[in-house]
Amino acid sequence: MRQHAPAYTPEAASASATGGAGERHSLPALQAKMKRDPEGYETELRQLQRHFESSVFLFRQQAALSSSSSGGGGGETAKELGDLALFLAHVAPFYPNDLADLPDHIGGLLDTNARALPSGLRVHLVQALILLVNRKIVDLEDTMELFMELQVIGDRAVKKLAFSHIVHSIRRMNQKHKNEAKNRKLQGILFKLVQGEEESRAKRAFTILCDLHRRRVWFDDRTANAICDACFHPSSRLMTAAISLLIGYENVEQEDDSDASSEDEASQNPNIILSKEDVYKANHKGTSASKKKKKAKLERVVRSMKRQQRKSNEESGSNYYSPLTYLKDPQGFAEKLFSRLQKCNERFEVRMMMLKVIARTIGLHHLVLLNFYPYLQRYVQPHQRDVTTLLAAAVQACHEMVPPDAVEPLFKQIVNQFVHDRSRPEVCTTRLFII
Repeated sequence: MRQHAPAYTPEAASASATGGAGERHSLPALQAKMKRDPEGYETELRQLQRHFESSVFLFRQQAALSSSSSGGGGGETAKELGDLALFLAHVAPFYPNDLADLPDHIGGLLDTNARALPSGLRVHLVQALILLVNRKIVDLEDTMELFMELQVIGDRAVKKLAFSHIVHSIRRMNQKHKNEAKNRKLQGILFKLVQGEEESRAKRAFTILCDLHRRRVWFDDRTANAICDACFHPSSRLMTAAISLLIGYENVEQEDDSDASSEDEASQNPNIILSKEDVYKANHKGTSASKKKKKAKLERVVRSMKRQQRKSNEESGSNYYSPLTYLKDPQGFAEKLFSRLQKCNERFEVRMMMLKVIARTIGLHHLVLLNFYPYLQRYVQPHQRDVTTLLAAAVQACHEMVPPDAVEPLFKQIVNQFVHDRSRPEVCTTRLFII
């Protein structure tokens, strides 16, 4: 590492770019000049690059001594390093050879010292790395683990940036066609994190999987099964989150849904009408420029109509969206979750949610789980909390494949406990309807 490099400053480089030491220009001005004439500013680039590399080295040394020294190492120094990182990320496409190591410098600093860096510098470095990924200077799969790690360091701004970047990048990657090879690599990273014992990382990976599945970007069996497998995570919080999602899949919590895509706009305006007059105007009326705009608008409308039709066809099946529909081993899933339900000491609400998921899986896949009905029978009492939910679960878990003698004791108990002359007429009607 060059020890003399700090002598070069952004101001000195931008001053030399103008040809006069007295005239100072900002980094954005120099950035614009470099984009117009890359070869003419190679000297200034190398000066700034050396200054950036020496600053990175300095911050690493400070972080190695103590985390507090980097925070108190001068706000101006941190701001300068952050500005330099963004500047170099912007001009990197014009200097592919000179700045080939830039992703390693930025990623390495974040990977080893992210927690010790000042918050403002951390945000700037993350933004610079995102810019490099978006410009395809570095692959998402090479930075995926780092972006996942950045979500658990306790910086809310960085957490939001990293989460949004991963989701948007994967959506953009699959917009025109599915890249199965890349998808499998990225899914492998997230699946491994979800299965890991570290709760915070597993929960972030689970949130991303759910978001991409809900948006139907990763709407495949692998993702659906990974979401369902989260029900068996050692962490009670993650297990509860997974079960809650499976119960009410359409109510998935959206942590970062600020990007209104054209698909979202189409869903908000379902009554799109395309007339013959619109088609005629787009092809025959107006100037060339106006016809081009009309044709583009017409194509968007047609795409929106096709999306709506496809969505309508998909939604005709009530369980189409639920990951439970795509279980590879539904019998094994139901048995494993039932075993956990019998042994767990979770609060009552969580046990009821587990019971509902088991019942839904049994009904959806026509499974036979004979021990489930006696277990359900224990809770079917008039004084029981959420007894209506329990009765609904009993209905879901019954289908033509279940032997009648397996459910007969349960139904007898429902009749004896809920249908008698002291019950209110409307209550009797409801219970008889369930039977």
